[in-house]
Amino acid sequence: MSRQPIFILRDPLKCSGCRLCEVACSLKHEGTVWPEASRIRVFEFFPGVDVPHLCTQCRDYPCVKACKYSALRVDDSTGAVLVDEEKCTGCGDCVRACPGKVMRLHPKTRKALVCDLCGGEPECVKACQEAGYGALRVVPYRSVSFKIYSTLPEAVAQRLYETMYGGEK
Repeated sequence: MSRQPIFILRDPLKCSGCRLCEVACSLKHEGTVWPEASRIRVFEFFPGVDVPHLCTQCRDYPCVKACKYSALRVDDSTGAVLVDEEKCTGCGDCVRACPGKVMRLHPKTRKALVCDLCGGEPECVKACQEAGYGALRVVPYRSVSFKIYSTLPEAVAQRLYETMYGGEK
């Protein structure tokens, strides 16, 4: 079945910080609740300001270009970065190339770790929607302004804090 590439749209104003997205992701990929191995992370830099952060699927895929071992590729049907663990050496070149500081090494295997969009049916989005928060949703890849989403979570949190609480921290 042919799909169109997708993107997980995040709305940090709707994020409750429940971290159900991290739980759903780690259950899907690790078979256990292990937020440290989740492909999505929720950061709380200020009390009450939670920022979900995951791969943006940059249009130029700097992580894929940085891999000397051809361990990363783009899935044509979803637009996700996929990791070939057999080829991955854990060198960290992809981690350093990621403009959003999303890519990291798995805490146990030390292989590249990034959102694979769950093959087009992201578990994090399902968990967030089922909980009624709506902070995550799937949209067509072509409809996204990527600059907004490749912003570091610290910067997003700072802007949210200023917006919500009216001042610099």
